Amino acid sequence: MKETIKTKIAKHIKFKSQDDSEKPNLCVRLSENKNDIRSAQSLRFKVFYKEMSAHPNTLTRVTRRDRDSYDKICSHMLVIDQSSQKRGVPLIGKKRSRVVGTYRLIPQIAAEKNYGFYSQHEYELTHLLKKHKDKKFLELGRSCVLKEYRNKSTIELLWQGVWKYLNDNNIDVMIGCASFQGTDPNDLALPLSFLYHNSLAPDEWLVNAQPDKFVNMNIIKKENINTKQALKALPPLIKGYLRLGAYIGNGAVIDHQFGTTDVFIIMPKKLIEDRFVTRFNAVKS
Repeated sequence: MKETIKTKIAKHIKFKSQDDSEKPNLCVRLSENKNDIRSAQSLRFKVFYKEMSAHPNTLTRVTRRDRDSYDKICSHMLVIDQSSQKRGVPLIGKKRSRVVGTYRLIPQIAAEKNYGFYSQHEYELTHLLKKHKDKKFLELGRSCVLKEYRNKSTIELLWQGVWKYLNDNNIDVMIGCASFQGTDPNDLALPLSFLYHNSLAPDEWLVNAQPDKFVNMNIIKKENINTKQALKALPPLIKGYLRLGAYIGNGAVIDHQFGTTDVFIIMPKKLIEDRFVTRFNAVKS
């Protein structure tokens, strides 16, 4: 029986805010057409290249879109503001709808039929996939939210969409890269060492950076780490993954195009705590 991926998601999973300063007219859904994907790519350009330190090639600079060959085989999760606020990237043909957040989802079945997972350029995944060949993997990547919307409510709404996708498609494990800004590991010695000593994946789930890209994360001895300072130095997305129960792969990787230092995330669905599951399931259409 041919395996398929369910790509439909409730269009109106909404966030109801108790705080008027937060946007109450947000919904999350999957992209439905090429125009939706272009809007996601434009948002990624705005965040990665204009706000952060990514280096565009000529095509990216001219089109003002962050795109690659993987976009065609992915599902794109979109957070959309349906209010009259003129922020974000407008959706073509929808006057009041603007994309303010996005996540790129690559299910294993799509990866295997095409180019593999995007993160395999940086991390050796063959052993992990073989060891858990009875499980279904999903790669999360290209996560970004417009600066004005980077709050707990928007991130939770994005995760509610991802959670529904996981359940609809019986996904067992989430994987992907998460990034620190900057390309000098010495500047990131504290948070990288903290992750190595406290969140390194056990052998069952361990993934190593590709040998030619491997950057040692064990820079500071465990007894010399200031936990409070280390947590403060972690990007919000990585802290969020850790709260969910994620493991970290062995070895960081420098991504010179995006001006980042990447770490690998492994998140078995069964390890996600019940309190988060309840929260993800709290808002329905």
